[in-house]
Amino acid sequence: MRHFLDFEKPIAELEGKIEELRRTTDAGGIDVADEVAKLRDKAQALLKSTYAKLTPWQKALVARHPDRPKCLDYIRAHIEEWTPLAGDRAFADDAAVVGGLGRFRGRAVAVLGTEKGADTESRVKHNFGMARPEGYRKARRIIELAGRFGLPILSFVDTAGAFPGIEAEARGQAEAIARSIEACLEAPVPFVATIIGEGGSGGAIALAAADRVLMLEHSIYSVISPEGCASILWRDSAQAATAAEALKLTAEDLRRLNLIDAVVPEPMGGAHRDPDSALKAVGDKVWESLEPLLAHDGATLRARRREKFLEMGRNSVV
Repeated sequence: MRHFLDFEKPIAELEGKIEELRRTTDAGGIDVADEVAKLRDKAQALLKSTYAKLTPWQKALVARHPDRPKCLDYIRAHIEEWTPLAGDRAFADDAAVVGGLGRFRGRAVAVLGTEKGADTESRVKHNFGMARPEGYRKARRIIELAGRFGLPILSFVDTAGAFPGIEAEARGQAEAIARSIEACLEAPVPFVATIIGEGGSGGAIALAAADRVLMLEHSIYSVISPEGCASILWRDSAQAATAAEALKLTAEDLRRLNLIDAVVPEPMGGAHRDPDSALKAVGDKVWESLEPLLAHDGATLRARRREKFLEMGRNSVV
């Protein structure tokens, strides 16, 4: 059953009418093809006009849509000979961070990502994409492994942020995130990161301090969630829409501020309406971004990446 967001209710009503007419046709043999076609055209026009003027808060809702393709969907679609790697070699494995080796369009690569899960069981297993210290230490281990073997790195980020639990803080969450960012900046191989849903705070940057940072059109990337920002500034999470506007968290805002390198267009109505098209668009853009980087040596990549990270800090809006 398709999940509709609050602002999509008029679209849901039209699509519900279309489905009702189709059932009428199936049951009684009545020809309502013309009426269905008219309603379908009306629904498509409404969908187009709605998504052409999304507010930042509405984009945040789309970025969190439960039917959006997840990290593992991108891995299944694009990575051949996938071999997952587990554990941080210090404490445990963290299922919120997935990583491993495989081939992307014939080239051996290392792959990282945050996985939210697609149903209740998998969401609990992956902790809703919120990584603990061992997840970031696993990411660091895979990044360093990629550097030793000369493997380009691809990451697919979709997380509300690092897990804020007491046990995570006790095991050194901040240090683990910082070390992961350091590993990203020091990697002597090409690195392309893609924000496919939410990019929340240091938990996202830890896997996205890359040579090229891409964002899907309706994804978000921010230092804090709109609800968290509203709770701090106004002590009222109901002000989330106002906070989202102020945070400049949309792909268009961040491209204009030169904090990301490219925006990947989504199918009409968002990636959740046509996952196959979204998966293909991301794969094509990642390859387009990766190819030019393959010509550079490790020292050049590291130097440019560090400078880019510093420039991001200078361009950031606080």
